[in-house]
Amino acid sequence: MIVVMKPGASKECIQHVIDLVRDYGLKEHPIYGTDRTVIACIGDKRAVDKGAIENAPMVEKVMPILAPYKMASLEVKKDVSQICIGPSQFPIGGEKIGIIAGPCAVESRDQILSVAETLQHAGCIGLRGGAYKPRTSPYSFQGLGLEGLEILAEAREQTGLAVVTEVIGVEQVESVAEYSDVLQIGARNMQHYPLLEAVGKTNKPVLLKRGMSATLDEFLLAAEYIISAGNPNVILCERGIRTHESYVRNTLPLAIIPALRERTHLPIVIDPSHGTGHAYMVPSMCLGAIAAGADGLIIECHPDPEHAASDGAQSITPKVLSELMVKLKRVAEAVDRQL
Repeated sequence: MIVVMKPGASKECIQHVIDLVRDYGLKEHPIYGTDRTVIACIGDKRAVDKGAIENAPMVEKVMPILAPYKMASLEVKKDVSQICIGPSQFPIGGEKIGIIAGPCAVESRDQILSVAETLQHAGCIGLRGGAYKPRTSPYSFQGLGLEGLEILAEAREQTGLAVVTEVIGVEQVESVAEYSDVLQIGARNMQHYPLLEAVGKTNKPVLLKRGMSATLDEFLLAAEYIISAGNPNVILCERGIRTHESYVRNTLPLAIIPALRERTHLPIVIDPSHGTGHAYMVPSMCLGAIAAGADGLIIECHPDPEHAASDGAQSITPKVLSELMVKLKRVAEAVDRQL
């Protein structure tokens, strides 16, 4: 259930309700809005005296949460959450659209520093790059590990870009959180529940990618794992799903953007690189995603895609990215957003 406080409720009144909620054995998740505070209550509600909570000072009403995903639901928070990332604290989910780009994998220091400088000049707000790479084949490039994290951190120091990198195991969460600004959960790990709970115990924003065959509800329930563990800063990322089509690596369903808007307050980022698998498709899907209401994009960009250690076929060049940014700004303005 959720406890909706009246506008202007004091900290003391809010704390009183939190204490009352705890007395009933429930776990509280206060959400502080610009106008009012909502306290989501998770746990067994059969023994709760709803009337007692409603009679507490400055409580407006007590309502049940009907969605299976409690904290991620629009029932808890009506406005899109803004999740600030990186040194600039760029708000993903706000009026401005954030563009994150970079190579699939960190291959060398020169590669990352060169790409990062290009991204900064192009107007991107984040640098993506995998230090640890979960690969289908055990013989494929698995990433540089800790060395890759150190390179990404150096690039952030030089450019101010937010570092977005994947964590693939519970044992890596602490070290990846130390070097990065956003912890990415890849499609293969969307239902790795111990990992979701582990990143939920950090204070770093989490970019959660949809699983290859996951339904929308399963996607949001995965986000719920992270939020219920204590971390409300979850960014949803659509990266395409597996279908019968062979002309794309994955099918990128942009219809998920308005569908998610009807169900959740979490911001939405689109990955057109994995969602198509072909570099020539990426610009069109970027434009379509912004027009459909995405809060950001995460794009694979490599200075030499033909020699990339991984995913070269879906990586655009820095030149293409710079040209694309000009078009994205025009589309953003057409839908009353900014880039």
